[in-house]
Amino acid sequence: MNNKDVRYEIKNNNSSLGIEILDFDYNDIFDKKRIEELRNQWLKYSIIIFKNLELNHQQLEKFSLAFGDFGDDPYIHPIVGHKNIIEVKREANEKAQPFGGSWHSDWSFQECPPSATLLHSKIIPPIGGDTFFINTHKAYNDLTNDIKNKIDSLIVSHSAIRPYADDGFYALEKDKDRSMKIKPSPKAKEFILHPLVRTHPETRKKSLFINQVYSIAVEGMNEKDSNELLTFLFLHMDQDKYIYKHKWQENMLVMWDNRSVNHCAQGGYQGYQRLLHRTTLAGDRPF
Repeated sequence: MNNKDVRYEIKNNNSSLGIEILDFDYNDIFDKKRIEELRNQWLKYSIIIFKNLELNHQQLEKFSLAFGDFGDDPYIHPIVGHKNIIEVKREANEKAQPFGGSWHSDWSFQECPPSATLLHSKIIPPIGGDTFFINTHKAYNDLTNDIKNKIDSLIVSHSAIRPYADDGFYALEKDKDRSMKIKPSPKAKEFILHPLVRTHPETRKKSLFINQVYSIAVEGMNEKDSNELLTFLFLHMDQDKYIYKHKWQENMLVMWDNRSVNHCAQGGYQGYQRLLHRTTLAGDRPF
């Protein structure tokens, strides 16, 4: 079997994001050649989608490990007995804002942020609850050479201080009915430095490695100049031509590349429950 044998459908030609595999069987995870083919498609399109895939906890763990080692998921309590799976959930009448509702790359505040996130849907509302993705590689490519020259060597500080510090958003939110088991910590106030433009360790493509949640400031710039530059880049990234809008179905598994996309969760499903299970895969130090 080779790449041409993988049957798939491209989800968004405009953004070059998203590929749905049409002929996947769970037992394919035990076929190294098949996993290699799927990984190549994932690297090309950054997001790989498997429909009609029922997975229990053990199967989700095995599926994840077929593509890499587990990452570290701080600040959220895992499912009991499954330390690498967290629940992304919201109850029907919950007042708290949807989790992950601002553009971000998962855990970019870590020294080695996760290479991939896997999200498996259990309960999907009939309306709303989409996940949007930005192609950060394509957004970088479209910048002028002058801007690329300006930002290529810049360093940005990342931190979980805004959402997860002991005095951060989740610790201070007014609505106390959040169903997700979040654990704020003073450790979230730590900072890590990453390049503003990172090189993908597998594809060698450059992308904008910044996001609105965890990217705090550009090193060596005053606050005004740093905010202006980051705001300019965020607005540039947040254009429809770079975005894939994913609509969920139950028993759907989506794996995305945190090294080449940002993502954010959408609301719009008040009165309905939403439940997904998530794992992350270990990554490398950005360069």
